Amino acid sequence: MLTIELNKRQNKILQIVKNNGPITGEKIAEQLNLTRATLRPDLAILTMAGYLDARPRVGYFYTGKSSTQLLSESIKKFYVKDFQSLPSLIKEDVSVYEAITKMFLDDVGTLFIMNQANELVGVCSRKDLLRATMGGQDVHATPVNIIMTRMPNIAVVFPDDLLLYAANLLIDREIDSLPVVTQKGSAFEVTGRITKTTITRAFVALIEDE
Repeated sequence: MLTIELNKRQNKILQIVKNNGPITGEKIAEQLNLTRATLRPDLAILTMAGYLDARPRVGYFYTGKSSTQLLSESIKKFYVKDFQSLPSLIKEDVSVYEAITKMFLDDVGTLFIMNQANELVGVCSRKDLLRATMGGQDVHATPVNIIMTRMPNIAVVFPDDLLLYAANLLIDREIDSLPVVTQKGSAFEVTGRITKTTITRAFVALIEDE
């Protein structure tokens, strides 16, 4: 559980522990003129959220971490494999028209292009398809491998990568989606995708403590 906004009593508890820690729950209750039972939920929240550390027979310590630091620590525990969604895949010999249809039906912004061995060979974005149609190409006769971005110029992430790494990669490359891959010899097999929407949802859920 991650609590960003603390109530008035919880902030008072933090201040007491900062000034007097280590301090027992009974001593904290005395200073607030409350019972230990009344404070128990607040102490549990502060401990689980990481603001306080509790040690048996010793009492409570202030960890010295701000809510921003605690939020940062939580983000760094998010992994790609926990947030990836299903990828949209097409073969490299399909037409640009088929790629446009696939993108529309799947309601995605990026298609991952596979060869006959199901290895990642390219990526096709909305911009690529728009450029092809505006350029006057015959979308029914032009294979998608003519307009796609090819390996090795494709940014990828692995399931065990941090979600924060994926977010930085999206920003650095100025792209909307990343393929989640597993190694397949010298090539990659696509097992999922990470998008800007995926990361936005993850961070909003974190802030809202869902």
